[in-house]
Amino acid sequence: MEGRGVVTFGWIANGVFAVTAVPAAARVEAFEAPAIVVALALFFVAIGAFVYAFVLGAARSAGGEEVAVANLFFLQGAAPREVHRQFGAMFGVCLLVAVGTVVWAPFGFLVPMLPIGLAGVWSARHGTYPARRRPR
Repeated sequence: MEGRGVVTFGWIANGVFAVTAVPAAARVEAFEAPAIVVALALFFVAIGAFVYAFVLGAARSAGGEEVAVANLFFLQGAAPREVHRQFGAMFGVCLLVAVGTVVWAPFGFLVPMLPIGLAGVWSARHGTYPARRRPR
């Protein structure tokens, strides 16, 4: 699979998020600060991923490809089924952890932006887009 590093990073980030947020939500005091730091760090990584993906997507669009937000960040028509499945599962797990721990570890609610941003990075680097149609 192309872009395996982006997918692997997403799953590792999900694991780190779960390993810190779940004990923090279970009131293990030693995990409260790390859970906040990890959640905020992953949110800022997500912001960077969104900006990076947007810039690369705009460059590909300027180069003559038909790039839209839906296929850049939601992979519609830009990625194979396995990539869709990986990012969908990654988002689902991240959302489940965030919703399950939000009452006790509220910063975790920001983390589900990461899989969407990483999907944008994957799509901007490896996605396939049709050539832009020229107006008549």
